[in-house]
Amino acid sequence: MNLQNVIFIRVRYVECDPMGYLHHSNYLPYFEMGRTELLRQLGITYRDLEERGFIFVVARISVNFKRPIRYDDELELVTRIQRQTRARIDHVYELFNRQSRLLLTTAESTIACVNRKGEPTAIPDDLATPREVLNQSSHTALQ
Repeated sequence: MNLQNVIFIRVRYVECDPMGYLHHSNYLPYFEMGRTELLRQLGITYRDLEERGFIFVVARISVNFKRPIRYDDELELVTRIQRQTRARIDHVYELFNRQSRLLLTTAESTIACVNRKGEPTAIPDDLATPREVLNQSSHTALQ
């Protein structure tokens, strides 16, 4: 099972500050796009989960801006599941310039599973597979 997803993004003019750089507030939607597509790759959509009463909220996010990103740059976003527990998923992100392959930004986030009342709840069983794969690979790495 692939616990990684790659998407390509072209920086739009509306996402930039007056100097032509990607505004810092627009990195987070990119990371959300990466998480959404990774989930879709696993055969599940956020819409389906929400209809079943499972909501994922961002509990933590950290961004390391290594190099500036400019208007019309073409980016490659790599999103990986780093760790998954019964109630949360930790993601890591790498944002590259698609042409130069320079690493521009790294980030980490934690999303927590809650019910419609905002109470923590276990991640549904059909999302347990990534957790099992991660546990098996970390166990194998320790042997």
